[in-house]
Amino acid sequence: MDAVPVSMLMGLALAMAMASLLIIQVSGQNSPVDHFSGGHYSQQMRKMQALKTSLLRRDSVSLPPSSAAAPSPSISPSQVGSAPRLYLVTSYGADPTGVADSTEAILGALSDAFKGPSDGVLMEGIANLGGARIDLEGGSYLISRPLRFPATGAGNLMVHGGTLKASDTFPADGYLIDLSSSSSNQKKENNQTTVDEQLISSSTYNYEFITLRDLMLDSNYRGGGIAVINSLRTTIDNCYIAHFNTTGILIQGGHETLVHSSFLGQHITAGGDPGERSFSGTAINIVSNDNAITDVVIFSAAVGVMVSGQANTLSGVHCYNKATGFGGTGIYLKLPSLTQTRIVNCYLDYTGIVAEDPVQLHISSSFFLGDAYIVFKSINGVARGVSVVGNMFSGSGKGVEIVQLDQGNGPFKEIDQVVVDGNNVNGMKVRATVGRDSTQGNGTSWSVDFNPILLFPNLIRHVQYSLLTTGGASFPLHALRNVSGNRVVIESNVAVPASVFVTVDQ
Repeated sequence: MDAVPVSMLMGLALAMAMASLLIIQVSGQNSPVDHFSGGHYSQQMRKMQALKTSLLRRDSVSLPPSSAAAPSPSISPSQVGSAPRLYLVTSYGADPTGVADSTEAILGALSDAFKGPSDGVLMEGIANLGGARIDLEGGSYLISRPLRFPATGAGNLMVHGGTLKASDTFPADGYLIDLSSSSSNQKKENNQTTVDEQLISSSTYNYEFITLRDLMLDSNYRGGGIAVINSLRTTIDNCYIAHFNTTGILIQGGHETLVHSSFLGQHITAGGDPGERSFSGTAINIVSNDNAITDVVIFSAAVGVMVSGQANTLSGVHCYNKATGFGGTGIYLKLPSLTQTRIVNCYLDYTGIVAEDPVQLHISSSFFLGDAYIVFKSINGVARGVSVVGNMFSGSGKGVEIVQLDQGNGPFKEIDQVVVDGNNVNGMKVRATVGRDSTQGNGTSWSVDFNPILLFPNLIRHVQYSLLTTGGASFPLHALRNVSGNRVVIESNVAVPASVFVTVDQ
């Protein structure tokens, strides 16, 4: 005869005990049974019988014959189809202490996630993995080669909750997490077709809606942190990326990667580091369009953010990665003649912004501390559609200009719709494309020199002036006579004492 499962025996015992307890209660000397009708008593017994039946019908798993049950390993979603799509990396053998190499274990969890059920598609050719999660369980894991997804053509997956550290043998040009196309595709197992094999490369993007959250990445001065290659709608949230010697985050191709609430630095420091002059690498390199970097702190790197893609937004970025005096740059816009970048509400802390041939560039509501400034660098001599307005600049009183021109490759020749104005300046020298000044004198000529304030040399496009005579009965004729060399000259036909008020713009 087959053995009765232990769970069934337990359920039966529980039901009989409850039934016995009820019978004892209703048949005692002081039992309230006298207050019940016979029909009500029968109804109560039927309820107890139903309870017993429901307990006996529960499915159960027989325990092994051993007197002491061994702890069961976690069951991955690939083993039980109805289980949540949560993949615990320790179940695959990952070492959360960071002593043993966990590369294969984490790649195994990723592989199983890609074999999981698909809830249709996102973009055409991108299978929806349904929100599968690779859980690092708060551990620290040693990685010897890049964690690369098993194949392209999938999305809606999260990796979160732990630390990844590059080993001493990690490739010097690799990234701890690499969202690029894999060099080899996942093979069929047990005659089942994987999601990535069904849809491989039918999309123009590698991945969509991948989330990397609550991670610390230690590159161990070997390679970089995260590479997002030709992917769509990737989110990097609450990550701490350190000890990279190439790039902390590389975004190349694709669209709409969001990096926010994260910290990046080649060296872990809080400023004033004695080795700051030797800082190298780039914290974030954007070679892509339509991305947003928000609420990010970059505390050490030669370049904070390098942008060579269009239509990107930087907001709430605090750069104190490497002082300009030591050769550092906070934000470098390297897309001559088609910048299309918005920088708002940022904090440039002893390091500045460089824009090559800026076209459609907006910088506003940002704070520049420690003589940090903005440079327009001429490549082809183009500056068009630029706004630098409503910022705060604070310096040391050494006469550093808030906006400067680098014309080493030739002068700016095509200048249009450039507005540098309305900035709050303390301890630095104001530069603007709009100037206002006045002069007084008794004579026939008044001259106002705007070279100390105007940004571009020998360029005045518009002049407005008022001439106020302070005495005499004559009514002089007067006119604007010259604007060359950024000097405005007003002349009258007769000598009069007068004050002249002039406004110019470039």
